[in-house]
Amino acid sequence: MKYTYLLINVLTVFFPIVLSFDKKVHFYKSWKYIWPGMSITGLFFLFWDMLFTIKGVWSFNPRYITAITFFQLPLEEILFFLTVPFSCIFIYACLNYYVKWQINDRFTRLISNLIILLCLLGLIFYFDRIYTVVTLGLLLVLMLILQYGFKVNWLNRYYLAYLVALIPFYIVNGILTSVPVVMYNNSQNMGKRVGTIPVEDHFYLMALLLMNIGFFEYFKAKNKSL
Repeated sequence: MKYTYLLINVLTVFFPIVLSFDKKVHFYKSWKYIWPGMSITGLFFLFWDMLFTIKGVWSFNPRYITAITFFQLPLEEILFFLTVPFSCIFIYACLNYYVKWQINDRFTRLISNLIILLCLLGLIFYFDRIYTVVTLGLLLVLMLILQYGFKVNWLNRYYLAYLVALIPFYIVNGILTSVPVVMYNNSQNMGKRVGTIPVEDHFYLMALLLMNIGFFEYFKAKNKSL
């Protein structure tokens, strides 16, 4: 069906938008802090996406997308960088409100160090795979900057949100990669998958959310200081 990817985008964001008006979380009041970061992160990832499409790292099945494209990217792929981050920040905000328990700082650093180590190992063993190198390289830089550069105090809550976000991630990305709507060139990735989902997609999601939540927290803190 031509509207498969578009429908996935709509369903991804539908409930987070509707539930944004929950009387306890009041997520709609935080929307103004989301848009600046989503714009910056979205432009970055769209440029990356466009280059990867041109280089044949991945492609889009014409049977499941509309004919509307911008810079060789289907409209649905562009919407992806709005619907997915919005939904995941919604999960992050809800968990911050409803779940008072959080990972302690020592365990947070341990998780960060493990991710840094995995990124380094991936870069060493798969240095010739574009998707692997760019994804793990970006995540490595982000982790080093946020954990040891800025020493942000929200990574413990981010990790919890990431774990919860994996549930819709496996549903959405599982559909996209099994139909398939998005087709990957295995010569440019590890060639290892969780079901039909490339391993790199897990780190890709982690980097995408890390940037979006980072900007969300920055603009929220900046507004409070005014």
